[in-house]
Amino acid sequence: MDDANTRPYHLPQDAVWFITGCSSGIGLALAQLVAKTSNRVVATARNPAALAGIPDGPNVFKHALDVTSIPSIDVALQAALSKFGRIDVVVNNAGHTLVGDTEAAGDEESRALMDINFWGMVDVTKRALGIMRDDNSKTGQQGGVILNVSSVGGWVGYPAGAFYHATKFAMEGWTEAVAKELPLNWNIHLCNIEPGGVSTNFASTSLKPMAKRHPAYADPSYPSNVVLGYMADPQIQKTWAKPSDMAAAMYHIASRGQRIPIRVPLGPDSYSMIIADLEKNQKLFEELKDLSMGIGQAAVAAFM
Repeated sequence: MDDANTRPYHLPQDAVWFITGCSSGIGLALAQLVAKTSNRVVATARNPAALAGIPDGPNVFKHALDVTSIPSIDVALQAALSKFGRIDVVVNNAGHTLVGDTEAAGDEESRALMDINFWGMVDVTKRALGIMRDDNSKTGQQGGVILNVSSVGGWVGYPAGAFYHATKFAMEGWTEAVAKELPLNWNIHLCNIEPGGVSTNFASTSLKPMAKRHPAYADPSYPSNVVLGYMADPQIQKTWAKPSDMAAAMYHIASRGQRIPIRVPLGPDSYSMIIADLEKNQKLFEELKDLSMGIGQAAVAAFM
C-alpha cells in the first residue's frame, strides 16, 4: 500500500494543463509559464476578466470556474476536453486563508474556507481522475499529474490560522490516501505542493480576517497577534519567494521525467520548517517510546 507514485511520469510535449485560481499569484505565474512552452493551458478563475495577464494564443484557453460549484466544475472540465481533447496536469491552486482567534470564528466563514480550499480540490480531482484514466487514453498517453497546492501550513500548524491549517492538513491526507489507492498502471500521480512564503496577494486580498475577534486575545504579545504581525510586515514579505520561481519548480516536477513525490516543500523556509518539525517530533516520540511500544504488543504483533 506504500507503492504510490513510484513509477516515472513522462509529460507529453503537447500536454494540457488545467489550473484553478489563475487570476493572480502562483496560478497566474504558472499559466504564463506554460503558455510559453509547447504545452497547452486551460486557465480558470471565478471571473475570466481577471485572466487578462495571461497572453492569448492557440494554446491558451481561458474559462470561468467556481470550485465551490459542481456544475461550474463540470462545465469547465468539459470545455477543456472539447477544446484540447485531454487534460494531463491538473493544478488545484484556488484558495484563500482565514486568520484570527479560533474561539471567535463564525461557522459560516469557517465552513466557506473548507469549501474552497478542500472540497473544491476534492470535486475537481475526483472528476479529473476519470478523465486521465479514460479520456486521455483515446488521444495518446493515459494518466496524468494532479498537483494540489498546499502549504508549509499543511504540515505545521501556527497560531491564528487553525481553520486554514485544517483545510491544508485535510488536503494532504486526502491526497496521500488517493495516491496510494490508484493502480500503478493508470499512470496517475498526485502531489502536495508545500510552498513557504510567496510574494502574492495571498497575504493581503486573499488573507481574510475573521469577522470578529475575541477581546480576551487583545494582548499584542499573544501568539496569534505575533503571527499576524509577522504576516503583515512588508519587510518580511520581501524575503518570500517569487510566484514565478514557484511556477518554475512546479513545472519541473511534472516535466522532469521522474517519479512524482507525494510531498514537495518549496522554498528554503518551507523545507527548513518541515525538517525542524520532523526532528522535534522524533525527539518527542522517542521520549515516550517505551510507553507507546508497551501498549498492546501482542495485538500489534498479531496484526503485523
